[in-house]
Amino acid sequence: MKNKIAFITGATSGIGEATALLLAAEGYDIVITGRREERLAGLKVRIENEYGRKVKTLCFDIRCKDETLNAFNSLSEDWKSIDILINNAGLASGLEPIQDGDFEDWDKMIDTNIKGLLYITRIAVPEMIKKNCGHIVNIGSIAGKEVYPNGGVYCATKHAVDALSKAMRMDLVKYGIKVTQVCPGAVKTEFSNVRFHGDDERAEKVYDGFVPLTAEDVASVIKYAVTLPDHICLNDILVMPKAQASAYVTYKE
Repeated sequence: MKNKIAFITGATSGIGEATALLLAAEGYDIVITGRREERLAGLKVRIENEYGRKVKTLCFDIRCKDETLNAFNSLSEDWKSIDILINNAGLASGLEPIQDGDFEDWDKMIDTNIKGLLYITRIAVPEMIKKNCGHIVNIGSIAGKEVYPNGGVYCATKHAVDALSKAMRMDLVKYGIKVTQVCPGAVKTEFSNVRFHGDDERAEKVYDGFVPLTAEDVASVIKYAVTLPDHICLNDILVMPKAQASAYVTYKE
């Protein structure tokens, strides 16, 4: 019997990496993607050694439609027949009011968080339709539920993920394909380091005074959602640290 396959974008760190490890432990064969080839190679070795699962690595930039298409098409037919698509690749870049925003930051967020998600979904979903089953998990954010000052474009991209998740669910329900959106609050990963363009000191201050979520926390929610009985779909999950009441209300001791 063929093992189920999970395809995870943005798997070189954080939530994507943690999800790959958890699903491998659950018996899934894994396709991991990202732009950092050495990290993909290291994760592949770890999964194979610790869990004995088969792993395919695809190194490409999800912002580029042709790279995304070519990477997916490089897979054999068996590997294209994925059961779970985890649309995890995403980022925030910059934290400024709209009048001071950087065009390059905006393009990076829009191209990754919206267009990249659309590219890989468009390519992968026809394979799910052939089987009349599948599960898409889109990683949204509390920023897709509420807008906060200086984060307008990032929030807009995550609001788009929220809308796309709802639309996908409507389009795909007749094919037996489930769509789940997982929306984390503050998670301590590379997120803030990337947002602040490598300023580690500024990034670290984001989490001062409270306990944020970890990548493993969010991965455990994803694992729960995708391992429920087939007739159950968790449509929308908002997962927050205990100390965070909203996108911009956090209790810090």
